[in-house]
Amino acid sequence: MSLTQPIGGLTDERRAFVEALRDFAHRECGTAEQMNALTHDGEESHNHDLYLKLAGLGYLGAGVEEEYGGSGGTIVDACLLMEECFYAGMPLFGLSTSLTVAEAVARHGSEEQKREYLGAICQGSVHALGFSEPESGSDLGSLTCRATPVDGGYLINGQKTWTSNAQFADRILLMARTGGPDSRHAGISMLNVSLRDDAVTINPIDTMGGREVNDVFFTDYEVPADALIGAEGRGWSQLMEGLNAERLLIGAMFLGQARRAFDDTLGYVKERKQFGKAIGTFQALRHRLADLATEIDCCRLLVYELAYRTEAEPDVVLPRESSMVKLKVTETAKRVALEGMQMMGGYGYASEYGMERHVRNTLAATIYGGTSEVQRDIIGKTLGL
Repeated sequence: MSLTQPIGGLTDERRAFVEALRDFAHRECGTAEQMNALTHDGEESHNHDLYLKLAGLGYLGAGVEEEYGGSGGTIVDACLLMEECFYAGMPLFGLSTSLTVAEAVARHGSEEQKREYLGAICQGSVHALGFSEPESGSDLGSLTCRATPVDGGYLINGQKTWTSNAQFADRILLMARTGGPDSRHAGISMLNVSLRDDAVTINPIDTMGGREVNDVFFTDYEVPADALIGAEGRGWSQLMEGLNAERLLIGAMFLGQARRAFDDTLGYVKERKQFGKAIGTFQALRHRLADLATEIDCCRLLVYELAYRTEAEPDVVLPRESSMVKLKVTETAKRVALEGMQMMGGYGYASEYGMERHVRNTLAATIYGGTSEVQRDIIGKTLGL
């Protein structure tokens, strides 16, 4: 079997959307030669020409209202988009951060901001997220990047780090301190600013996954007052109000990656023969694959249960459920990739077969967007612990 089908109960329109996405992926990156060309032999995580093709077909507008340039739908449609794109392995890592920014702007932006930023995202503009700092990771309330109010706008000084996609993004949703040094969460504001400015310096960070994250420095960067998203000093609460969507999108992304790692492993163990028969027939592997298939289906149910609940009540924040999605799906995706590498033996370690890329991608998943330890702590608190 193959775990290529999305959760049951989709409308005809959503089923057609998924099928069209699969056709697009098969046509554009269905072969190893196409994938190597799109990623420059695995060195790049984002191909902007491919991204613009998706935009031209209206896919990047999934979940964005039509009046702002989107194709309509809800967070469910955005999750389907993320899952299928990352199942297909399309090099579109700018998608996850851009959709997260779109959700924040749709929720808190002015009409003018929605028309400008949402329209740009739907047309293929990549937006990054500027949250973490060298001394502020899990404790976002300790951030020091400052946006000082000045006549007509803000003067930004400070550093962000581990900033995904900044090296090719047009803009960044920045969390910066506008209150006093000790104001903690009450002094944080949300701003959407351009990364294409001489006052911004972007230094890629070398990692085992390539150059996917960056240090971003802001030096006396003056931005207009309308860069502020929502209310000054309410950035933290605005971020928390979008918790469901942020963690859902990460969950859908790594649900897709888990499915792909599983299917690649399944295909291998059916073909690879040792001792005169396919290695997948050995109980030691058959049982491991049965466990992984069960875990992936649990993840799918968890992701779409929260997606449909959020669709029905978009203003209800579900911290326990969203943390469960982030925790369960990313940990499962990591497990599937590592198990796949083990079952494929030396071939799992070889870049030719792709499993090593699944491992690199999923190892980081349990760290960014809130570590697994942070998610467990949140879940524990909701249990009264």
